[in-house]
Amino acid sequence: MVDQTLRFTPPPLGRNGSTAGSGERLIVLSGLSGSGKTVALRTLEDLDYYCVDNLPTALMPALVDAVRNGQPGRYPKIAVGVDVRNRAEDLNRLPEMLATMAHKGIAYQLIFLDTRDEILLKRFSDTRRRHPLTADGIALNDAIALERKLLRPLSAIADQVIDSSDLNVHQLRRLIATEFGGSSSQTSLLFESFAYKKGVPSDADFVFDARCLPNPHWDPTLRPLSGRDAAIRKYFGDLPEVQNYFEQVRSFLATWLPRFEADQRNYITVCIGCTGGRHRSVYIAEQLAEAFRAQREHVMTFHRELE
Repeated sequence: MVDQTLRFTPPPLGRNGSTAGSGERLIVLSGLSGSGKTVALRTLEDLDYYCVDNLPTALMPALVDAVRNGQPGRYPKIAVGVDVRNRAEDLNRLPEMLATMAHKGIAYQLIFLDTRDEILLKRFSDTRRRHPLTADGIALNDAIALERKLLRPLSAIADQVIDSSDLNVHQLRRLIATEFGGSSSQTSLLFESFAYKKGVPSDADFVFDARCLPNPHWDPTLRPLSGRDAAIRKYFGDLPEVQNYFEQVRSFLATWLPRFEADQRNYITVCIGCTGGRHRSVYIAEQLAEAFRAQREHVMTFHRELE
């Protein structure tokens, strides 16, 4: 369960005094490296936000103008990731850039993801990722402290600070999807692929086993690919048993999802597993997501082993 103190409701008014639901909406997402910014930004992308990561703040007005003028109304929601990879002078200009957005009639929110130091140290150790500030030979502890110092002005003016210390990937996605999914009464739907050899996701509401389907792993030309690649999609698309499997799962979900919505469920995770979590489960998850996006809002995908 997610601690209710971590949940928040976006303010009904934008900084420019307009309603958040009128015109374009801009979310500026910042935070510490390792706090979950990439997960949050990808979730917003699944929620139909036009997302750009690590954009210099000086280019933010130009991005908004380009999106607005390219196809008016096509992307009413924009999310921009801003982090310590920006130049210090760009970070310092962020308040000015946000004021410019307000003058353009855009309701914006600055969301800051924070995490305790000991959790960040463990995450970098577990994933063996390199902190962006350790490139100059700075120790990880010092890099985290320096990043906090550089980003302190952003956290100070943030509309909301989310502490992700005690949230796993799935809980963070659920939190972002629930709070930024809009006012639709439909349940947010997440299709997640996984490998059985690494365990079933703990937050699964439905689990479907795709290990009975033909496995392209045994074809050396297909093995390096994933279920999102064109060659794998063609491979499965030509197999009647795979299409039959997909259609039966789709029909089952189409029948029973309205019952869950009637029970006021705001988020459902549908997990599809196979042996390695790379081909069969990814393909089925993507096909299901595509099918349900044609009928409803707030449909997301997450491929645990590919991430």
